[in-house]
Amino acid sequence: MGWMTEAAGRWALAAALLMALAVPAGAAGLDDDDGPEPDPLQAGTCRLGPKAVCPGVDLRHRPLRNVDMTGIDLRGANLARADLRHVNLRGANLAGANLEGADLSLAFLQGANFSGADLRGANLEFARASTANFSGADLTAANLEMLKAEKARFVGATLVNANLQETKFTNANLRQADMEGALKRYTNFQGTLMEECRGCPQDW
Repeated sequence: MGWMTEAAGRWALAAALLMALAVPAGAAGLDDDDGPEPDPLQAGTCRLGPKAVCPGVDLRHRPLRNVDMTGIDLRGANLARADLRHVNLRGANLAGANLEGADLSLAFLQGANFSGADLRGANLEFARASTANFSGADLTAANLEMLKAEKARFVGATLVNANLQETKFTNANLRQADMEGALKRYTNFQGTLMEECRGCPQDW
């Protein structure tokens, strides 16, 4: 029963984080004396939003929490250390994008394409990524704790030293992935394809 209590505590933490994210960015007592803040949704000539086409755009350190970017094209974009908490990236194309150190906790990533993306040290805690494609992506030392990745593709992905506690890989594809040194406590590998996977469990 201990693991059930621990899991309940983690979901309570997720709920608390979600409540915190609902607070508008300007509600934290920010000083407005310096004039209006730059519009975080404007990136050069590209306006971020659902189905926008913004390949290669520079979004480093950009505060984008809670933003709806359903189906956006961000191929090859630079989102290093961007704040992407609770964003909607369902069906988005981030192939080859740089998401090193980005915060994607509580994000909606269902059906998104992260193939070949750099997600080293990224935070995907409590995110939803069913049917997403992470093939060939680098998730070294990334935090995937409590990530829902049912039917997702991680073919040839690097998950070395990643935090996979309670990650749900149900019916996912982990062929040729590298999980050496990853933390796999209570990870769900039910129905997962793991041929030629390094560091994958042998007892599923």
